[in-house]
Amino acid sequence: MLAGKWPGSQISKMSKLGVNIDHVATLRQARRGIEPEPVKAALTCEKAGADSVVAHLREDRRHINDRDIANLKESIKTRFNLEMSIAPGIVDIACRIKPDQVTLVPEKRQELTTEGGLDVVRYLGKIIPVIKKLQDRGIEVSLFIDPNRKQIDAARISGALMIELHTGRYADAKNKTVRNKYLNQIREAAKYASNLELSVNAGHGLNYSNVSKIAMIKEIEELNIGYSIICRAIFTGLDKAVRQMKAII
Repeated sequence: MLAGKWPGSQISKMSKLGVNIDHVATLRQARRGIEPEPVKAALTCEKAGADSVVAHLREDRRHINDRDIANLKESIKTRFNLEMSIAPGIVDIACRIKPDQVTLVPEKRQELTTEGGLDVVRYLGKIIPVIKKLQDRGIEVSLFIDPNRKQIDAARISGALMIELHTGRYADAKNKTVRNKYLNQIREAAKYASNLELSVNAGHGLNYSNVSKIAMIKEIEELNIGYSIICRAIFTGLDKAVRQMKAII
């Protein structure tokens, strides 16, 4: 079966691919060295067909740092999607750098990776002015949220025009029954958000084995994937790893 062709349909469903390069910087920081260089990784991803490059500027700068995002902004020819918290200092940096897109995510200092979606319902009062500040500077804003109607409703109220559905629970499911349960939640959430005229992306924990069913959800426009691509790149090279993921989705 050709990539993008699904039984019972005459239409090709092609999702865009955003590649997260955080773990290129993670490897660099293991030795506090100067390589591998995240910008070179970003350019390789673009050449291989990535539709956007994603990087997370954390408050503790554990991987991507301020120099990286400045260089990424200067170098990327597709789209630069900056993941970040709503911390004022980080927001000020985003306003100065002006990435094409910002994705607001929750952030805990001790977490290995982002744990769950941003609680827009709880923090709506703090999120609204951040979104306005970013949008006033011409930056598109997405909210990384759980596939939950209350969170989607709050995202719509916030003024954001885009969401990214958290797929971590689907990706981490231990058996088919549980995985299908979370898959259905994502399907329903994507349809609900699309009906509210929100652009819908998805990501977290997606890999070469589990991504295809998410890619088949027609409302999802872009998949943001990093860790599994960088892991495969160790064995195949980054160019081939990106091309293989692009072919699947």
